[in-house]
Amino acid sequence: MRVPPSGEQIELRHGDQQVTVVEVGGGVRAYERGGRRVLDPYDVHAMADGAHGATLVPWPNRLGDGVYTFDGEEHHLALTEPDKRNAIHGLLRWVPFRVRERADASVVLAARVVPQQGYPFSLDVTVRYELDDEGLAVTTTAVNTGDRPAPYGTGHHPYLSPGDGLVDDCDVQVTATTRVDTDDERQLPTGVVPVEGTLYDFRSPRRLGGLAVDYAFGDLVRDDAGRAWVRLTGPDGRTASLWVDGSYRYLEVFTGDTLAPGRARHGLGAEPMTCPPDAFRSGQDVVRLEPGATATARWGVRLD
Repeated sequence: MRVPPSGEQIELRHGDQQVTVVEVGGGVRAYERGGRRVLDPYDVHAMADGAHGATLVPWPNRLGDGVYTFDGEEHHLALTEPDKRNAIHGLLRWVPFRVRERADASVVLAARVVPQQGYPFSLDVTVRYELDDEGLAVTTTAVNTGDRPAPYGTGHHPYLSPGDGLVDDCDVQVTATTRVDTDDERQLPTGVVPVEGTLYDFRSPRRLGGLAVDYAFGDLVRDDAGRAWVRLTGPDGRTASLWVDGSYRYLEVFTGDTLAPGRARHGLGAEPMTCPPDAFRSGQDVVRLEPGATATARWGVRLD
């Protein structure tokens, strides 16, 4: 029997909702409600392109040259984005996760970050996916199982779906007041700029059109429940909405322009991140996870 590139396919159901969670990367491959896509999927016979749905641990986004210093010691990671000389999206993107708990509408996946070149620290990581009447909620927890403090950040890489068609025909809202600007060559941070008065001001919903976006947004504006949001309203009038709790301080928004023809701009990357791009080098919002300590972050998505 052929094993899919993303490994075991774990189906969750609740009412008219269906989610497919995968073994490789502990990611989410598909999410539909009432037959309408909420997250842009990738084919079961394909590898995840553009990090679709992947768990990003122990750092999200890019790390320039794969080099950082922590507690006075310099570390060198493999360059997993070699054309830009970056290490990208952590160490679990292609690692098989194992099922720890399973029910009809929920699953807990677990993986371990073992000490290795560039990251000589130990983490036990779990990702809980759970469907309820509101939608899908995802909780990522990391425990430092080593004997020394570890630098830590996390993220996730879902793509909101417009339903049918392209994101060009959608209205977008991002409840953020600043954007992390980056250089053109390596997409590494060059500064933080206000969104007001720029092409990237999505505080109120507006049509995306052909605008290319691949930036982290910060200084998130939160509702009374402490959630910040990315909303994508499709031509059918339905809105795929992603929320993050207070642990996530940034939202990377990506229009998918670099994906293959037929895949580009079919979903809007809405990536929760606890720290910004290049955080291990800058130290910005990196969690210092002490031995035995736990870090938890929660995000979710729904269809309105």
